[in-house]
Amino acid sequence: MMPSICIAQLNFVVGDMPGNAQKIIAAARTAHAAGAQLLLTPELAICGYAAEDLFLRPAFLDACDDAVKTVARETAGLQGLAIVLGHPQKCRPDAPAFSTCHNVASVLRHGHIEQTYIKRELPNYQVFDERRYFVPGSAPCVVEVAGLRVGLLICEDAWYPTPAREAAAAGAQLLAVLNASPFHLGKSAEREQIMRARVAETGLPLVYAHLVGGQDEVVFEGRSFALQADGSVAARAPGFKENLLFMQVQQAQAAIKIDAPITPLASPEADLWDALVLGVRDYVGKNGFPGAVLGLSGGIDSALVLAIAVDALGADKVRAVMMPSPYTADISWLDARDMAARLGVRYDEIPIAAQFEAFKAALAPQFVGLREDTTEENLQARIRGTLLMALSNKFGAIVLTTGNKSELATGYCTLYGDMAGGFAVIKDVAKTRVFALARWRNANDPYGSGASPIPERIITRPPSAELRPDQKDQDSLPPYEVLDAIVERYMENDESIESIVAAGFARADVDLVTRLLKLNEYKRRQAPVGIRVTRRAFGKDWRYPITNRFRA
Repeated sequence: MMPSICIAQLNFVVGDMPGNAQKIIAAARTAHAAGAQLLLTPELAICGYAAEDLFLRPAFLDACDDAVKTVARETAGLQGLAIVLGHPQKCRPDAPAFSTCHNVASVLRHGHIEQTYIKRELPNYQVFDERRYFVPGSAPCVVEVAGLRVGLLICEDAWYPTPAREAAAAGAQLLAVLNASPFHLGKSAEREQIMRARVAETGLPLVYAHLVGGQDEVVFEGRSFALQADGSVAARAPGFKENLLFMQVQQAQAAIKIDAPITPLASPEADLWDALVLGVRDYVGKNGFPGAVLGLSGGIDSALVLAIAVDALGADKVRAVMMPSPYTADISWLDARDMAARLGVRYDEIPIAAQFEAFKAALAPQFVGLREDTTEENLQARIRGTLLMALSNKFGAIVLTTGNKSELATGYCTLYGDMAGGFAVIKDVAKTRVFALARWRNANDPYGSGASPIPERIITRPPSAELRPDQKDQDSLPPYEVLDAIVERYMENDESIESIVAAGFARADVDLVTRLLKLNEYKRRQAPVGIRVTRRAFGKDWRYPITNRFRA
């Protein structure tokens, strides 16, 4: 008899070991009641991923050990169920002085740990920094469950051939991979393709248990899955939500077959929307904010952020504030009021003309003989930032900033102005994709917040910061289609300036965009954290010195 397997695709909170343990225990009881013999949890499920420098603190590791013991004790009576639990484990006392812990998968059965597998391949690229914390293992681990020999792997182990091959050589009939692999656009399909290579190399079916939820900059989309021995998809859980995915493993002649439901993959726009919504919901909720406030300008960026916030939190927890200046167009007022009414959020208007004049008057003796320039433009943005932060301080709601990736790349944003806030929702979303997402959301209502929340004129009118008369974004920047393509090639894909020019982009545009990228690193270092949705985002992915004279 082959076992029934359950994947606990759960949303954990980093550092909440007691709460995470109770989630795992509840999942184990549900799985056992449904007849499962094997429960797989995600990588580092007991502490959440990633706990970063908490792994360096002995008290943190002690709390993780206590939580593992709690899970073992509370599930001891679930006869016939083996639990594969992801957690950190202290290194032995005789380990090197720099060693702290291992990233492990332990097999819990009958109230104690039967076997432990230590992660072998430690990623140290993009957002990963595992060699800072973990000591790698070197040996395969195969556990027997209801007559099936299961080879354990953890995340990066399955991106290389050797661990899977050695598990097969040790007698595994099926590979089980525990994972915490951050989302970016296209990652779900890429992940399945890489696992398909492991299946082809070993001839074994594979089960992939994945994390779901937002953690600071990163989002985990779930979509746990299984592959048959021929590489075809045998099971797939829904994306961006918790799920217990049950699958029946059967012996069909000499082959092992997996029978389970398959949720289709979604469109890139749907994935991106779900990632942003989940990122906002978990950042606000896990950090205990009662709600969110943002500046609604009548432009497309703030409109998009408002729609995301309402889908994530509900209209009753979102507040929009319009802060018109002397240069705010009448249609911006009208469109902001229209959108707030469509979504049913609290909407306030706080004109800033009086404050702007007061600042100019105070500075007039210092600015004698000097013409107005970006200084006065930035004053307006900083007045707005001050007002939003005052509302945040008074009512406890977090300020959501509304700047996009194109603006952060080129510095088309104001420190302590529109960059002031607690969470940058679309900081990894290029301007061209902002327009595409707005159109997608108007055509879809995935969370029941209301159809077509963004007035059409907001999408079709030329973007403007409205900080001086008749201002347009393209007065200072190349067309967004050009700008975004250069940023993607240079910043995300590490293409050289010469190769970008050779691809048909005007050298003047390439020189301008790459120069602005370098000049504005100091701004990005002071920007709030935000949601990573591309292969390379500003933040952990992008680590460039501010003081830097290198020029390509």
